[in-house]
Amino acid sequence: MNLLSSTALALSFLIGSTIKAKLLLVLAAGVAHALRGQSAAGRHHVWSLGIAGLLVLPFLTLLLPTSHSRTLGNAARFLAPAHAGAQSTGFQDLPSMVINAATASPLSVQFSQLVLLIWLVGVLLVVVKLAGGLTRLAWISARSTPVASHDWTQMVARICRQLGMARRVQVLRCADAASMALTWGILRPRVLLPAGAMEWSSVRREVVLSHELAHIARHDWLLQICAELARGFYWFHPLAWFAAARLRTESERACDDSVLNNGIDASNYANQLVQLARTLKNAHRGWSTALAIARPSNLERRFIAMLNPKLNRSGLSRRARLLAGMAATCLLLPLAAVRLPGQDLSGKFTGTIFDISDAAVPNATSIMTNYKGNIINTIDMTTSNAEGNFVFKALPAGEYEMKVLKPGFAVYRAPHVALEPGRDLAMTVKLEIGSLTENVDVQAEGATKASPSAEAASKPKPTRIRIGGNVEAAKVLHKVQPIYPDRARSAGVQGSVVLHVIVGVITPSPERRRLLAARMRRHPLRYAANA
Repeated sequence: MNLLSSTALALSFLIGSTIKAKLLLVLAAGVAHALRGQSAAGRHHVWSLGIAGLLVLPFLTLLLPTSHSRTLGNAARFLAPAHAGAQSTGFQDLPSMVINAATASPLSVQFSQLVLLIWLVGVLLVVVKLAGGLTRLAWISARSTPVASHDWTQMVARICRQLGMARRVQVLRCADAASMALTWGILRPRVLLPAGAMEWSSVRREVVLSHELAHIARHDWLLQICAELARGFYWFHPLAWFAAARLRTESERACDDSVLNNGIDASNYANQLVQLARTLKNAHRGWSTALAIARPSNLERRFIAMLNPKLNRSGLSRRARLLAGMAATCLLLPLAAVRLPGQDLSGKFTGTIFDISDAAVPNATSIMTNYKGNIINTIDMTTSNAEGNFVFKALPAGEYEMKVLKPGFAVYRAPHVALEPGRDLAMTVKLEIGSLTENVDVQAEGATKASPSAEAASKPKPTRIRIGGNVEAAKVLHKVQPIYPDRARSAGVQGSVVLHVIVGVITPSPERRRLLAARMRRHPLRYAANA
């Protein structure tokens, strides 16, 4: 696929994914707001489904069959530069003449490439930051000491049984006494404790472990990494950042509810969090990918929530999760199938135009009209070069009608030209000689005839038009003027006579033309009837 079509396809795909992501996040925010009186676990699940949808939307768009939307198409007009064609039905009334087709300007192509470059740079920055945080966590964990104390291992095993978690969890103690307690990891989850954790009271140990193990039981770290990846892909979209922040906030509140549901007093839990927060001197240094118990950014709201006895702190049942997942799937599949009119672009469509003598026809106008597959009719035009070659770039995939126009030739029509997404197509067009219609006025014998000079002055001077090879546009070289005889007029013989002329490569000699002219003047009706 050529550079222009690849750039247009990528930009159209990015715009379509952005519009779908906005619709999905707005819906997730609306559902989460409607559940503001329910548990934090329910709202967290809603945001989790929304962020998971952001990640799978691009892949489903590539896999599912195409369905076009007028709403997305209208929205894309304000976001995407026009591709190399004119989308207007006014071209249907064009006469058979040479037309300069609209092509994508170099400025438009450079703008599209610049937009894609900026997007890639943004994605790279977010991914590098995420990779840096993961590298730092792995580096610290590799240099941490496993906690093998009997009291700690027994408490971890008891809390895991309460949470119904069978996975093995590794508890580590790092060398930094001022670091926060946090958890990270998917297949091998780890709880990372500060150096002074061995001196904690049993109450603080249970508070910290209950909170961190709740993150592991709920798979919060995996979901948070998905949110970071979605934020990287849609880094320019404010709703992606908002969704990632809300997911983290709701996960902390859901783990707070889990701690309180295990019998820990709310005021005691809040007091322990305050004391832990006072020791965090490096709370924002490299911990963006981890889930920490006492992140200062949202402690105040968590205190208000955990001290409110009227809040719903129940978890989410398996049935509720299943129903929510089914509802999200039913919404996600149709949304992923909807595409912009130009999102499924075909490859390069090329061809060569010949005449009946197999000579190339330059400066012929080719028009592609798509009435199927798109809500908006697509009309694109181009002209053939000196070698008779034409090129269409970045046309939306679909079924087209092709029409080729050239003075002197019959209109060429190909009603079914199928352009497939991402595939190039080449074809050969052969033009037939166009028909010529000439009106002949029959004059009566003895009628006044125009002088040869006046007749010659009234006729346009014939000029030779170079079409293709040695083919010329059809025109009258010599016309014999028949005469309406008096006896035919007296007998009332009248009517219209259609003359069929056969054009050959052998031109009659001047003597032959004079003989034929004399015979037609003597017997005009016979020659007209036999013609």
